[in-house]
Amino acid sequence: MSADALSGRRLISSGSPFEAEIGYSRAVVQGDWIFVSGTTGFDYSTMQIDADIAAQAEQCFANIDTALRAGGASISDVVRVHYIVTDAALWPTCWPVTQKWLGAVRPAATMFVAGLQDPRMKIEIEVTAYLGSK
Repeated sequence: MSADALSGRRLISSGSPFEAEIGYSRAVVQGDWIFVSGTTGFDYSTMQIDADIAAQAEQCFANIDTALRAGGASISDVVRVHYIVTDAALWPTCWPVTQKWLGAVRPAATMFVAGLQDPRMKIEIEVTAYLGSK
């Protein structure tokens, strides 16, 4: 991709080794938008992941919050969220966590059921935030 195509784009890294290995950024700021990649429940400082899906969801949101703040946004700027869970039966367990983080924001949301890259992962969350109102 040319330098002109990347003009105005800012890449945000979490420090996860997966970003360099796979070729993606934790988040990308482009204009008034912040696109946060699908984020799993790994604690990037230790590269550990809890077995419990609710604990993973909590860590997902903590990781997302860190990325949003690095891009000059906050959870209150989230306008779209995608949840990917490995088992639909586990999804209701996450509702108190999603309510805690997004209950006041109420972004447009979609939940998918799919296999994830690592069998320890039970949920992955992707968000889009809009900064135009700031």
